Amino acid sequence: MPPPRLPTLFLLFLTAAAQDSDPGPDCTGRWIHIRQLPPQFNLDLLSNCSEYPVSGDFCPFVANHGLGQKTHNSSRSWYRTDPLMLELIFHRRMLEYPCLTPDPSLAAAVYLPYYAGLDAVRYLYGPDQNSSFLHGLDLFRFLTRTDRPSIWNRRRGHDHFLVMARPAWDFSQPLSNDPPIFGTSFLELPEFFNITALTLESRAYPWQEQAIPYPTSFHPQNLGFLQSWIQRVRRTRRSSLMLFAGGGGISANPNIRRSIRLECDNVTALSTEGTGFEKFCDFVDCSSGICEHDPIRFMRPMLRASFCLQPPGDTPTRQSTFDAVVAGCIPVFFEEQSARRQYTWHMAEEEYGEWSVFIAKEEVVGKGLRIMDVLMGIPRAEVRRMRERVVGMIERVVYRKHGSSLGLRSKKDAFDIAVDRALQRINSRVHQILSHSLHSSFHSHM
Repeated sequence: MPPPRLPTLFLLFLTAAAQDSDPGPDCTGRWIHIRQLPPQFNLDLLSNCSEYPVSGDFCPFVANHGLGQKTHNSSRSWYRTDPLMLELIFHRRMLEYPCLTPDPSLAAAVYLPYYAGLDAVRYLYGPDQNSSFLHGLDLFRFLTRTDRPSIWNRRRGHDHFLVMARPAWDFSQPLSNDPPIFGTSFLELPEFFNITALTLESRAYPWQEQAIPYPTSFHPQNLGFLQSWIQRVRRTRRSSLMLFAGGGGISANPNIRRSIRLECDNVTALSTEGTGFEKFCDFVDCSSGICEHDPIRFMRPMLRASFCLQPPGDTPTRQSTFDAVVAGCIPVFFEEQSARRQYTWHMAEEEYGEWSVFIAKEEVVGKGLRIMDVLMGIPRAEVRRMRERVVGMIERVVYRKHGSSLGLRSKKDAFDIAVDRALQRINSRVHQILSHSLHSSFHSHM
């Protein structure tokens, strides 16, 4: 079966969406120019959606402009969303941004609709794996030589930003690696040191990166659907103390996931009488990726759990953290890098203790600390207060559906916050550069 003719359909949509953009009353310092890129950097990558190595056929997840197919026909807010589609979701939402300008000289920032995560697949798994140090150079040549290089040169890329729907580690292979290891070198290229890259997980040190939330499967299209879900989250009875939805932990080597699974197995035999819970630990086995596009499998258990355990996996962060927030389930972290040092635009670092629990994995794995004992030791009034803070964060971490109602647009979602903070960062950076330039120019004429 041939892949769908996505580029033609999507181009028609882009034109219509751009015409629907309605400038807001005050765009001072907020004007954004969307750089027009050749389809090889975005739309052509979608047309091959059934042919990507390892990833297999991801055409179903391209549906609904990146939200994926609905979980069931009657669903109005729930989709089978793949995190890799965040680049497409973000692009679609940027076309509704109220302060777009066709004149790059008037823009505070320039958005690059480059689907970097999709383009990286051929370097990560495909025939170009040994050329992964080349990832991004075609884009750089286009920006600086082929098409209006003055747009890039005006700020040397400091005013450009893009979304990269993978952890930054996937784009951080040192240029000196020979032979190459997993990853591309996009973020290691000096050519892109000045851009702002919005990634699903950032490294601790580079200036250019900022982590933004993984997309969940919940994409409401009006305020009523959002409020209805929040009401359901608030009234659901939390019959389980804690829940772990994930895979791993089956090896004999000590690690936090193994400790969690062993504890879950052990506490099932304990009496819950007088505790207010029907079970102390619930486990949803998500091995082999079976939960990735099936939110029903884990969302209902999360709604019934008081705490959701968030151990690190291949990288410190997990999409499950945001699924837990949407379910009103209090996250339990075991590494500082899991979220506290990551999503600072959407979750203030100094407020983590107000809506989450931190238990050092070394205490659990090395010293035998029982997670259940820590959680049972938190006063119930404190648990209720923490959950209310979690519920209050739902609207900040979801990506609402494109074309949503005016009422819902009055609430800032994950996209709105990401764009606002990216603009703040870019404006601050450009101001510093201009101030330094003026200062240097002044002294050179003294």
